[in-house]
Amino acid sequence: MIAWDTHLIILPILLPMVMAAIMLLFDERRRRLKSVISLTAMAAILIVALILLYECLTGAADGGDTARVYRLGDWAAPYGIVLVADRLSTMMVALTSVLGAGVLAFALARWDRAGPRFHALFLFLIMGVNGAFLTGDIFNLFVFFEIMLAASYGLALHGSGEERIRAGLTYIAINLTASLLFLIGVSAIYGVTGTLNMADLALKVRAIAETDRGLLHVGAAVLGTAFLIKCAAWPLGFWLVPTYTAASAPSAAIFAMLSKVGVYVLLRLSLLAFGDQAGGSAHFGQGWLLTTGLATLTFGTLGIIAARDLARAAAYAVMVSSGTILAAAGVGHPAVLGGALFYLIGSTLACGALFLLAEVLQRGVDSGAQRERAVFDDEYRDPFDDDERNEPGLVIPAAVAALGGALLICTLMIAGLPPLSGFIGKLAMLDGLAKALDPASIAVMVALSVSSLGGLIGLTRLGVKALWARDEDAPELVVGAAELAGMGGLLAACVLLAIFGGMGLIYAEHTAAWLGRPDAYINAVLGTPR
Repeated sequence: MIAWDTHLIILPILLPMVMAAIMLLFDERRRRLKSVISLTAMAAILIVALILLYECLTGAADGGDTARVYRLGDWAAPYGIVLVADRLSTMMVALTSVLGAGVLAFALARWDRAGPRFHALFLFLIMGVNGAFLTGDIFNLFVFFEIMLAASYGLALHGSGEERIRAGLTYIAINLTASLLFLIGVSAIYGVTGTLNMADLALKVRAIAETDRGLLHVGAAVLGTAFLIKCAAWPLGFWLVPTYTAASAPSAAIFAMLSKVGVYVLLRLSLLAFGDQAGGSAHFGQGWLLTTGLATLTFGTLGIIAARDLARAAAYAVMVSSGTILAAAGVGHPAVLGGALFYLIGSTLACGALFLLAEVLQRGVDSGAQRERAVFDDEYRDPFDDDERNEPGLVIPAAVAALGGALLICTLMIAGLPPLSGFIGKLAMLDGLAKALDPASIAVMVALSVSSLGGLIGLTRLGVKALWARDEDAPELVVGAAELAGMGGLLAACVLLAIFGGMGLIYAEHTAAWLGRPDAYINAVLGTPR
């Protein structure tokens, strides 16, 4: 293995951190330079993520189904800090890179000028998300978690406005509470096991004395609650819809990835530390994941049906996506989880694209009021000022055709209908559930079917209203080239996911099987690094 190849795993963290730090040295008037730096960074991160994904896809990581481990400072786990790129973490980093590249391209049309330091905040958020996916220990998970949240606070307030400030402050308060619960849970787990390395923790849990399992379970429950808040599980996700709806379109779109950090951690720790080999702690909390997932899936579906604008529907669709994965994890069948992971990829991209699409379709309706409600006038720049446009755009009727097609793709992906990949993922889940056919599986089957119908009804109704029932005094639809590139890139990824659906589903199913074999992960991390 050549020298540069050994450091690939740290680049998705190092690149955005360095580039964001460099941009803080430049004045806000150097917008074009910052745009070039951001695009270059995201392109490099995307290339690295795809290389790591290809390595996992082809089994090139040491010739088999294993994980690439990177030891910082060359200190071996569990004493040193390690980064782990296995099937799940690599998939999530690649998903973050694709979504981030599309959102950034969209933001360059206008939104990066709506407030200061957008590009630095965006890259720091990407750094935190990638670090959370790649880290191999819970302490550094907390570090990256806080970096991600700190950047998201700035992005939630980006653009100013009374509604945005109010929702943003609520978002900050809720996440500070989640961080406190995170620390309490981690402290309890460390007090019992004496380790925070995930692989070592999985071994220590198996040997915990029965007298100490109560404290371990309390710590795990508190930690799980923190991440249930983050993935907007019902009833802890009351903050998500107001925050995402009030945020700027690019911020809301990239926030669709933040909820998946909570989902990722719950999957990782529940299957690694509380799997079949965990002794008296085996399957701890699995019933709660099932119940919470079903409740979140149902609540999100009802929210889509009741939503009165596309932005709120997109926020509820994020909850539907999270609820689907939680319910699949609660069922405990690898085939179901494989289909859910495949659905997660497409639904996350579609939710991000729907936030961007909603901003274009509702443009002009809210922007004037937004200017009147501006709080920080010294920092706020109207992103819809025609004098500041970066490029010409499409107008009616070309825009209607393009946006109508985009909305159709988003609807099919979120609802899980053919011929796109959302249907492939849901069909795989239903097939796995039908083979089990126990009460839990039947409940999930019903919830998945209802969510498809509800998503179709709600998004179709809103699409007709936005495209073909617009008020006569509504401003004409104008779509910039950068906006088309951003939305088009995300939607193209959805289409490619359907074209290569067989390969993607196989990867997701192998990922679910890998998660069901915690000993392979433990051996990769605690053995000789690869």
